[in-house]
Amino acid sequence: MASIRHRQTASGEDRYRVLWREGGTRNGKGQGEDFYDRTSAERFRDLVNGHGQQWPTGWVKGVGFAAPEPEEEAPAIPAEHMFRPFARHYIEHLTGISDQTRSNYYKFVDSHMVPWFRDLTVQGDTEVSIGRDHISQWVNDLSKGRSGPHHDTGVKRRKYAAKTVRNQHGLLFGILQSAVDADKPLRASNPCIHTRLPEDDHTADDKVFLEREEYAIIRRHLAADAVDLVHAKVTTGLRWGEIAALQVRDIVLVGERPRLSVQRAWKRGDHGKFLGPPKTKKSRRTIILSPEQVRLFRRACAGKKTTDFLFTAPEGGAWDSGGFWNQRWAPALKAAADDGLTKRPRLHDLRHTHASWLIARKVPLPAIQARLGHESITTTVDRYGHLLAVLDEEIIAAVEWSMEEHSLAA
Repeated sequence: MASIRHRQTASGEDRYRVLWREGGTRNGKGQGEDFYDRTSAERFRDLVNGHGQQWPTGWVKGVGFAAPEPEEEAPAIPAEHMFRPFARHYIEHLTGISDQTRSNYYKFVDSHMVPWFRDLTVQGDTEVSIGRDHISQWVNDLSKGRSGPHHDTGVKRRKYAAKTVRNQHGLLFGILQSAVDADKPLRASNPCIHTRLPEDDHTADDKVFLEREEYAIIRRHLAADAVDLVHAKVTTGLRWGEIAALQVRDIVLVGERPRLSVQRAWKRGDHGKFLGPPKTKKSRRTIILSPEQVRLFRRACAGKKTTDFLFTAPEGGAWDSGGFWNQRWAPALKAAADDGLTKRPRLHDLRHTHASWLIARKVPLPAIQARLGHESITTTVDRYGHLLAVLDEEIIAAVEWSMEEHSLAA
């Protein structure tokens, strides 16, 4: 065991020497260290004993514990490489997208990504880099309706459908891939690559198709100033942004073919709503009106100037979809549910309902495509092709007829 030997110098000063043999063995090499006060000597003696009769780790003879070399500070991460500013820069420089799509992307980043990735960087090889585990946790949270680390306490979220999660992941993939593909790459690989994404539940269909009797229940409970707008929507198949943007000048009520023209639609940008061109080239279309629709639109046009909106909110101006939902549609659905309606359609489901009614009356899909303004017939088939089962009897009859003709020829 280490011991302390006290002595005085010729000048009368105290000295304390800690003595021990290496390893505590009788044959171990003798070692010693000098101190000017007993307290320091006792502390060092205890250290030697605690280290098995060896020099304490880090102790320099005659000096004491060597001060650790200062760690080299990691280079600061540029602010523009943190997730949010980098993502916004990526979206700002995307080409081939509309202003509305760009605005939506900004909102997706702020609402569905920043609460998870706010304090992380797109740079690789740092302690705060976005990695695969971050992406997996984010996907699981979106799918299960859980909040992110930086959401305000008490925020309630809803579960996102598999398609929505995949869409969000696709945007994030593009953001992080741009960090890989930069002229001076910020990271070696994209952590989104190996993410396993949720698959659609093909047993579920988020579209709601109303029977005429079901629609009648809803219409019965609509406020008086909402009836014409809703009836116009379900009988034309217009999108909300299109019908809310209709003006008097878009309606022709005289002549042999009364009609309405879809010339503009409400869109959303960084600074709110604005009127712009319809969604696609084929969305700019003309819809022929029935006699009942003529009467409806004549009521809507009465007393208005050519540039006035046909359907306006109580305070004036065009209806906003959120305001109409909260003030007119949701109350009507609640009353309709009390009246026996089991479905809960969205406003957009009136468009799907219109298509289903046309199919039930055997209107050809190309005509429905043109009426709804789909860019491709594939879109129409994908969305409504399953409803063509109502034509099975006609198909069977046609096949039977063709076979009868063939047998006669034989």
